[in-house]
Amino acid sequence: MIINLGLFFLAAFFEIFGCFAFWLYFRLEKTPWWVALGVISLMLFAYVLTKIDVEHAGRVYAIYGGIYIVASLIWLILVEKESFNRWDIIGASVAILGAFIIFAGNAKV
Repeated sequence: MIINLGLFFLAAFFEIFGCFAFWLYFRLEKTPWWVALGVISLMLFAYVLTKIDVEHAGRVYAIYGGIYIVASLIWLILVEKESFNRWDIIGASVAILGAFIIFAGNAKV
């Protein structure tokens, strides 16, 4: 269960980093190398999701959705140096609660 949680956050890092790399290129006009890094990171994201010990892909994606929201807010603070507001906290709390319910009910013990 703990390994799965770590894999979810690792997948989130790769997805957010990959998408942020595209953001840097298309929105902030950084070097095209960011696109290459983004593609590699997104491939790693997809690979890591396949290693999570939950039987059906749809459930993995549902659980991941909540983790992704929380990880995105962590990214917001650590990388973009922007604080979140109470609506971010409330929304992330609801999402992570839903993800945990699905995870707890379907994770292999």
